[in-house]
Amino acid sequence: MTHLPPPPQHVAPFVRVLGTEGAVEFLLAFGGGEIYLAAMPKGRSRLVELVGAEKAAALAEAVGQMKLRVPTAKPWIARCLRAQGLAVAEIARRLHSTDVSVRRWLKEGGRPIVADPRQMRLL
Repeated sequence: MTHLPPPPQHVAPFVRVLGTEGAVEFLLAFGGGEIYLAAMPKGRSRLVELVGAEKAAALAEAVGQMKLRVPTAKPWIARCLRAQGLAVAEIARRLHSTDVSVRRWLKEGGRPIVADPRQMRLL
């Protein structure tokens, strides 16, 4: 199995419930938009079609039963897709981004673009 990058903190609840590959699918389908997470989801929602009723309910419990804006997490998704062996051009198409952006995200690897040597590390 390929080594997948750890999720950023704002994506971690989705990964805990759906797994990395499920979270990537979820973020690609719903990222950037608002979604209502019901404690008892109905079978006719797009979310239930994608992840199933049990995982939809678990997701509502993990992130809170509410309406929320789903993060896009494109840099993290790009690294996950690259770890699965996808080419930069294919990743760019899936994320509706440029190949330049994808290469930058892959190069950064989750680090800030400009690191000031005077800034203390938070870890």
